[in-house]
Amino acid sequence: MTDKLPPLREVIREFDLRAKKSFGQNFLLDLNLTRKIARVAGDLSDSVVYEVGPGPGGLTRGLLAEGAKRVVAVEMDERCLPALEQISAAYGGALTVHKGDALEMDEPSLLGQSEGEKLRIASNLPYNVGTMLLIKWLTLPEWKPWFASLTLMFQREVAERIVAKPGNKAYGRLSVLAQWRGKVRIAVSVPAAAFTPAPKVASAVIHYEPCEPIDPLVKLKDLELVVERAFGQRRKMLRASLKSLPVDPLALLSAAGIKETSRAENLSVEEFVRLARVYGDMRT
Repeated sequence: MTDKLPPLREVIREFDLRAKKSFGQNFLLDLNLTRKIARVAGDLSDSVVYEVGPGPGGLTRGLLAEGAKRVVAVEMDERCLPALEQISAAYGGALTVHKGDALEMDEPSLLGQSEGEKLRIASNLPYNVGTMLLIKWLTLPEWKPWFASLTLMFQREVAERIVAKPGNKAYGRLSVLAQWRGKVRIAVSVPAAAFTPAPKVASAVIHYEPCEPIDPLVKLKDLELVVERAFGQRRKMLRASLKSLPVDPLALLSAAGIKETSRAENLSVEEFVRLARVYGDMRT
């Protein structure tokens, strides 16, 4: 499906939508690329897609052109609202836009859900809040979550941290939080030149699908704390970096079957989960 809306460069000129650093904005104007990103999210015909920071609507148009049943967007920049209203009109009201801060949104209430609908998140996330939003969605206390998938654009460096494996210098807190109860991959690489204005770094789209946790009895707060302390001093051995925990680090590591001389960057996600489970048992 191809809409009859004007090219995005014309939309930007018409509404004077110069990207603002204060909103973390970098606009994607190539509708072939935005449709490619939309396809990463899968079959959207039965999906309500949640989009954060649509700007002039490049990805929004890609999602609707690829058959999204509905798109619900949150945008802080009032300048973008008239351009988004044009898109909604062109697609028969399939786009709903809310002005507000995505960090404060109760998404399930905002989106609504009819029988048979899937809720998905697909966004070219504003650079200044992208990681915070991802952590918000990855650290829901109840699992499985309200969303069926995440298709998200990040700076390439951040995307590599999300998918990194042990032994990789990018491996860290984000890697563990993303991988202990989900499957994630880099789906599309996007050069800086694809954006207006062009950022200093390349970007990448990750696709994340939630799955059963490695250990469903592990408490999120225990895993978050263990991972935070371990990577807080990543060059130190775990016997030193875990000293600030309210348990004996040597006893903790021994009970989890992990060498006290190990370093955080070499532990698998499964080992971090085991460490958190033992830590939870020891502190109760």
